[in-house]
Amino acid sequence: MEGGPCLRGFSVSEVVLITGASTGIGKAAALHFHQRGWRVAATMRSPEKCDWAPQDERFLLVPLDVTDTDSIAAGLAQVLERWAEVDVLINNAGYGLVGPFEGTDPEQVRRQFETNVFGLMNVTRALLPHFRQKRRGAILNVSSVGGRVTFPLYSCYHSTKWAVEGFSESLQFELKPFNIKVKLIEPGAIKTEFYDRSQDRVDAPDYQPFYDKTMDRLQKAGHNAPGPELVAQTLWNAATDNSWKLRYPVNSADVLWFRKLAPEGFFRAFIGWYLMRK
Repeated sequence: MEGGPCLRGFSVSEVVLITGASTGIGKAAALHFHQRGWRVAATMRSPEKCDWAPQDERFLLVPLDVTDTDSIAAGLAQVLERWAEVDVLINNAGYGLVGPFEGTDPEQVRRQFETNVFGLMNVTRALLPHFRQKRRGAILNVSSVGGRVTFPLYSCYHSTKWAVEGFSESLQFELKPFNIKVKLIEPGAIKTEFYDRSQDRVDAPDYQPFYDKTMDRLQKAGHNAPGPELVAQTLWNAATDNSWKLRYPVNSADVLWFRKLAPEGFFRAFIGWYLMRK
């Protein structure tokens, strides 16, 4: 049997629902879980454009927009009609608003929060009654090293990920009595569309010299990074280890340890030097 028998407390017939599964980490996670025998509900805004989905009864493409509560309700109903349950939710949908904050407009900032924070909350809220009734479930929120460490030009993106970190940490306390686990996956640089078409870039000409030098460093880190399969493996580990562990760094442990151990002023000075050096 693909994936083997029961794995660390979960059977191979478990159901995982993944948001933002069209590309990148979501796509890699959908394929990873499917290859290990799980039933996968891969949600995305336009599933009709998906050309990589496995064609079998264990894989379901679901239209779902995390910013639309009616879409969430309809998508969840479709999954429950098909399989009657969901065991693991992976909140992955998100993107980066990149550039100087001064150049943003309120609508850009609102869209960033609607997707990265409120969308994650909306999907979580919709699934909680189901998890409570079963008295079992796991919510895996894809955060970022940027939810604990900051870099220039990502102020809006960072603010959403710091919100996800605080939300998840508090929510774990609330849901533990119902045996519902909440976990944070914290990728560092990962080579995905995040550094290309998945970014919403801000135009601010007065910041251009700073923007060019800083973004060159940040973009190189992304293009030289490991692929999303590394995050998919970590998501799998988090979903199946049956622990109450909260945080799972991915290609980010070194910078998180440095941030924890170094004096704040030294750490911030180092980040500035690293990004702006010739």
